[in-house]
Amino acid sequence: METARRLPRAERREQIIDAATRAFARSGFDATGLDDVAAEAGISRVILYRHFASKSDLYRAVLGRGQARLVERVGLGGYGPDTLPALLEAAAADPDGFRLLFRYAAREPEFRDLVDSFTQESLEIARKELGDRIADPAWAAWAARLTFAVAVEGVIAWLDAGRPDPDTAAERLVRAVRGVMAAASWGGAPPAP
Repeated sequence: METARRLPRAERREQIIDAATRAFARSGFDATGLDDVAAEAGISRVILYRHFASKSDLYRAVLGRGQARLVERVGLGGYGPDTLPALLEAAAADPDGFRLLFRYAAREPEFRDLVDSFTQESLEIARKELGDRIADPAWAAWAARLTFAVAVEGVIAWLDAGRPDPDTAAERLVRAVRGVMAAASWGGAPPAP
């Protein structure tokens, strides 16, 4: 390993978080060791320990930064016409961070609390927005959960497919979410199979 160039503390910390994001996204939390992260960052394990006391601390920092970037791009105050396009842009700007938050950390018991609290905040926003559009509270709650799932899984599927046609991807995601909202507010006899 080359000798790491001396960086200011904050810059080195960001470099380590960048490297850890890539390493954890590639192999997952359990299969990624601190040696893997140090190698990805081009630093020694000693330098890594100067910034993070443990692998768990580092992973929480990675997830925290992923959440902060997402909130910075998408916001938390409400839902508007730019929300889903902003979600797609945020994922495109930090695909590894997005996948870690919504695919991997959600399945890891030690880190679920971070994802669950973030998800609950998002669901509350969706419930408030949909409560005005969907008269039945039970269907509004169903639609809130499903629109969140469709949006997140739709973005991950788009990333996994190689980000096809980025110029129309946001509109396709919006249409998928509108389909859920239409299904939730639909009130008639079920269509014939």
